Amino acid sequence: MTAQPIASPAIHVQGLRKSYGKHEVLRSVDFDVVPGSIFALLGSNGAGKTTTVRILATLLKADAGAASVNGFDVATQPANVRESISLTGQFAAVDEILSGRENLALVARLRHVEDPDAIADDLLRRFSLNEAGARRVSTYSGGMRRRLDIAMSLIGSAPVIYLDEPTAGLDPEARIEVWDAVKELTRYGTTVLLTTQYLDEAEQLADRIAILHQGRIIVNGTLAELKQLFPPAKVEYVEKQPSLEEIFLAVIGGGDKCDADGTTTGGRG
Repeated sequence: MTAQPIASPAIHVQGLRKSYGKHEVLRSVDFDVVPGSIFALLGSNGAGKTTTVRILATLLKADAGAASVNGFDVATQPANVRESISLTGQFAAVDEILSGRENLALVARLRHVEDPDAIADDLLRRFSLNEAGARRVSTYSGGMRRRLDIAMSLIGSAPVIYLDEPTAGLDPEARIEVWDAVKELTRYGTTVLLTTQYLDEAEQLADRIAILHQGRIIVNGTLAELKQLFPPAKVEYVEKQPSLEEIFLAVIGGGDKCDADGTTTGGRG
């Protein structure tokens, strides 16, 4: 029987604790995630982000506290939780020998989804991979692999998706490609729990941001609410200089697209 989504919150975490020996990784973590939103768990390496995701994915047991996903208790209803989620880790889990379409169709068959080929074609279209669908994944760029990985996460219509450091190690163009793919998820009502150490990523994507530091949530709110923690901005004349990312994208042509044969268009030679 497939897990059925229920009313909010999509993810509820209260008093979550986890230690390894004397080292406390999580120290009473609390947060809620509204259905259909992108919630960013922001923190530096070692803050406890991945540990939190592993607990919410039933891959790790908490020492104390409570958590539920899609209305199911993580500790007592792990099978229902696993039916409700999809997890994309820090490295793309794709088969490089297969084509993009074959990767998608294979996962659809493993999840017993009707008409796997139609599902694969739809996801290739949604994630702008149509032209590359027949090519081996070994020829894909980092951003394309990540987009394919996220597309694979959607097969089976999991209401909640965990994205753990989805743009780690990607170049600026690839990061923007992945950001567009993540934004696409909420158009279909998917709830996204995003962990990241990149401040601009949380700012670009999240409806709500929680900062995890040394195992504790030290602030939790919308970007507008977080900005209110600082004194009101003063109006001053400032000569704005372009950021390095803006320079990079301008120089290469503002986002080249990869053709079916692996070449790029739109850039400057």
